[in-house]
Amino acid sequence: MPKGRLEVITGCMFSGKTEELIRRVRRLEIAKQRVLIFKPELEIRYGASSIGTSSGNKKEATTIPSKDPFQIVEHVSNAFPFWVMSNVAIDEAQFFSNKLIDAVKKLLEENHRVIVTGLDLDFRGEPFGPMPQLMALADEVMKLTAICTICHLSANRTQRIINGQPAPYDSELVVVGGLDKYEARCAEHHIVPGRSEIKSS
Repeated sequence: MPKGRLEVITGCMFSGKTEELIRRVRRLEIAKQRVLIFKPELEIRYGASSIGTSSGNKKEATTIPSKDPFQIVEHVSNAFPFWVMSNVAIDEAQFFSNKLIDAVKKLLEENHRVIVTGLDLDFRGEPFGPMPQLMALADEVMKLTAICTICHLSANRTQRIINGQPAPYDSELVVVGGLDKYEARCAEHHIVPGRSEIKSS
C-alpha cells in the first residue's frame, strides 16, 4: 500500500516559509484538491484562526494546542474517510511538542500528503523542537534563506532583539513576535551573549 508524502519548508524568520506554504496550498486548491491547514495556539500574529505573511497573504487555519498535536490526526480523520488521501498543511511546527512527529507519521501511514513549515534553528542557533526529526523523515526539504540585516548577504539565523540588543542565551526560548523582536542574520553576525559560557560549563 502506498504511503503519504512529507514536505518540509524550513529556514530562519523572514525567509518566506509561510508564503511558500500558501503557494503550495493554492496550487492544490486550483486542482480542486481539499487542504486542511493547522497551526499551534501560540501563533496569533495573523489572527486566532488564520496563518499569514508580512505581505498580506492569509489562509484560514484550525488552531491546535501546542502540547497536543495529535488533535491534527483527529481532525483529519473526521474530515476524510480513511481510504481518501488528503492534503494537510502545518504551519510553525517548531512550536508543537515532539508528539508532532508521531502525529505526522500517523498521517503518512494513512496516505496523506503533509506539508510542514517551521524554523530549523531557535534564536540560540540550536535545533528547534520537532523540526530536526521532521526534516530527517521528509521526502522533500526546502531550506529558505533571508537577507542579513547587517551585511545584506544570505541569512540563515534568527536574531532575537531585546531593548535593541541581542538576547542572551538564557532568555526565554519561545517568544512570538515579528520585526519588533527579531532580525534575520548570517552566521557571522548572529550574536548570542552567554552561549559559550553555558556551553562550556
